[in-house]
Amino acid sequence: MNLNKVILLGRVANDPETRTTTTGQTVCSFRLVTNRVFTSNNQKQERAEFHSIVLWRRLAEIASQYLTKGALVMIEGRIETRSWQDATGVKKYRTEVIAEKMQLGPKSASTSASSSTSSPDKKEQAAPVQEEIPIIEEDRDGEIDVRDIPF
Repeated sequence: MNLNKVILLGRVANDPETRTTTTGQTVCSFRLVTNRVFTSNNQKQERAEFHSIVLWRRLAEIASQYLTKGALVMIEGRIETRSWQDATGVKKYRTEVIAEKMQLGPKSASTSASSSTSSPDKKEQAAPVQEEIPIIEEDRDGEIDVRDIPF
């Protein structure tokens, strides 16, 4: 049995780029940054990893509408490596996460902040409201055609 599954939770590193293929398919791509904390020589260190994310069809449309740089998002999908030859004939490779599910993080505090200029006492402040975050799945009624890839 084989398994190709990845789950990433991180922040969007750049505003998503959305394109339409020659066959009319919507595709969106962005980089997702995750951090790994580890100890080396008895010192706590942090390392950032950047992952290339590709979304198709409805997921691509939703990502382009709601995701911006810095947004928290969870991506569930599979890893694919594609290859091509550049203009000089050198074979190039790119490993990407093809998203099958996406869960948007909470809205940022700046978008949900009240426009009130006075702030109530700490005792009067309401507890933060937990917002239901929907899980969005890719439409599974067809495989991705290689001709749909715009790059």
